Amino acid sequence: MKKLGVKERIIEAASNLFYFEGYNQTGINKILKEANVSKDSMYRYFRSKEDIAVAYLQGRHYMWMGNLTNFVEPNKTNKEKVIASFDYLYVWLKDVEFRGCGWQNIITDLPKDHDKIRHQAVIHKNEFREWIHELLEQDEQFKTEDVKSIGDQVLILLEGAIILSQIQKDSWPIDSAKQACIKILN
Repeated sequence: MKKLGVKERIIEAASNLFYFEGYNQTGINKILKEANVSKDSMYRYFRSKEDIAVAYLQGRHYMWMGNLTNFVEPNKTNKEKVIASFDYLYVWLKDVEFRGCGWQNIITDLPKDHDKIRHQAVIHKNEFREWIHELLEQDEQFKTEDVKSIGDQVLILLEGAIILSQIQKDSWPIDSAKQACIKILN
């Protein structure tokens, strides 16, 4: 197994700390200690904690979207893939003990002037939205003019299920949202 470089160790340490402890609760010194990296080494790659958070969110985006896409792929129709995305939420959230969405968590914990982080959250949510729209557009059941509206309704169900599952520490919001999605798509 290849040993991680300084930059990768910083991102990995920060990713775990930001996700499980929170952005504001995680200081640079804690990241450096977890990564076993000096401050000078960190500044070769990152100018600030915000820049580290951007790298965390970019990596999380590719990982999360890749895992979602792979999870739903075995389904035959795009409609089934959209519905299966709720099953992905269940598997993912159960695995992290209903810790919730990294983007939702960091946005609620974010100082006002951290626009780079906010921008990454918007990129992720917009790409997730487009993923849903594209699946529905390719399904002959849906009229082109209805796809965005229906897709946005599904997105709201998914996002709401994530946050309510985090609050409740339970899967019933995912189950309820999945049932609502099935009604919308039928």
